Amino acid sequence: MTKLHGIIPALTTPFDEKGDIDEAKFRNQIRFMLGKGVHGLCFGGSTGEGQALELGEFRRLGEITMEEVAGRVPVVAGIIANSTREVIKRGELIADLKVDALQVTPVFYVFQPDDDSNFGHFKTLTEELKTPVLLYNVIPWNLLSTPLVLRILNEIPWVVGIKQSQGHITRTAELVANAPKDKVILAAVDNLLYSCFQFGAHGTLAASPTAAPGPCVRLWNAVKKKDDETALAIHHRLVNFWSVLPHGNLPACVKYSLHLQGLDCGISRQPMPMPDAATRAAIERTLPALLEYDV
Repeated sequence: MTKLHGIIPALTTPFDEKGDIDEAKFRNQIRFMLGKGVHGLCFGGSTGEGQALELGEFRRLGEITMEEVAGRVPVVAGIIANSTREVIKRGELIADLKVDALQVTPVFYVFQPDDDSNFGHFKTLTEELKTPVLLYNVIPWNLLSTPLVLRILNEIPWVVGIKQSQGHITRTAELVANAPKDKVILAAVDNLLYSCFQFGAHGTLAASPTAAPGPCVRLWNAVKKKDDETALAIHHRLVNFWSVLPHGNLPACVKYSLHLQGLDCGISRQPMPMPDAATRAAIERTLPALLEYDV
């Protein structure tokens, strides 16, 4: 799975006033991202409000993504579900689309399985689906420890890597240092992508590459070229931009950031609101400096 690398935006899902998906806007978003030179795309993740998607909608987003991408970059399908059975159902629903990987969270309701049960969750679903899986370590009250993640990466062949979101940057560094070398470590520590890339993360699958894909592609390229001056300049601007986004309503903030770049991504699905005036003003204040490094 080394082809999963670099900048992989987590696509937003454009909804209209009735709460329906606007397919034309979704297609435009994919074309916009591809035009920025991204290295992959993910639909149905957290930034895509995947937890709110109906089965048919999830399937349709996959169809559109695969059609628009047409093999140019890898495609990851986000699955956010509260039982092993539901993950399997969603995976089977898109099996014929031949996505490159499924991004799967631990369960996210208030009850927390123990380590063996979380291990069993990924073992069972991968044995059923036989599709490459990225473990999406994002659930605050079901955060998988580094030893458990390493156990999963070592013992479950179909788990090909991890998107490490929650926790200090130390978690990502520990995984880069200790995971099997054929596993993919994607960093979603959005304000510290520069550091993650420097110490060996294979890329990022996150919200900041969606909100500002061009600068994130330039950051990745600068690190690879050892152009530390450019990389550090982008890093400082990304830190300032990321600091003003209220993460409790992140998808809507990403949509507004894209709106400022001329891309209409619709609104969020109720009950989530669009950003208030203060948040919009903060994005308007910090995004332009980051976009000075657009591609």
